[in-house]
Amino acid sequence: MIPTITEARTLLKKYNSEPHLIRHGETVSGVMGYFAKQNDSENEEFWRVVGMLHDIDFEQFPEEHCVKGIELLQENGVDETVIRSAISHGWGITKSPYEPQNYMEKILYATDELTGLIGATAIMRPSKSCMDLELSSVKKKFKDKKFAAGCSRDVIRHGAEMLGMELDLLIQETILAMREVEQNSEKS
Repeated sequence: MIPTITEARTLLKKYNSEPHLIRHGETVSGVMGYFAKQNDSENEEFWRVVGMLHDIDFEQFPEEHCVKGIELLQENGVDETVIRSAISHGWGITKSPYEPQNYMEKILYATDELTGLIGATAIMRPSKSCMDLELSSVKKKFKDKKFAAGCSRDVIRHGAEMLGMELDLLIQETILAMREVEQNSEKS
């Protein structure tokens, strides 16, 4: 089964109750949708579902992240294409057996950590928003290894390289994607 975005959200909440983890799933899902609109618009919902489910196991099984996720998704009858794509974001970081292969998987790999860094940067601003966040602010925080230390700069850099994208462009596009997510969440 390839879940709808609503089914994916329900599945994420089945295994995650922490608001920040659910918000992260929503954010990554929105970012994936943004990039899908530019590159694979007919599969936008699939990209969003992958983004929503990528950390399904993180709250309950942080030490087995991306391993337990495979099991949980299989137990819920989720199609192998979704599983492979969602779990590929942990390649080289966790024990994920899946290396990002296609453009969508590489976007997830590159932006998962980056959304955390951008989100942390936005929270430090008076507006606490991405709406007025600029590339220069994120680049400054990117260089400060103590800031949002859990967000791997190496993974973000490697993701940009995998995509053949300049790091600045990846950051800028992800900021724009997060602005869109923020606008959509204000409407809901």
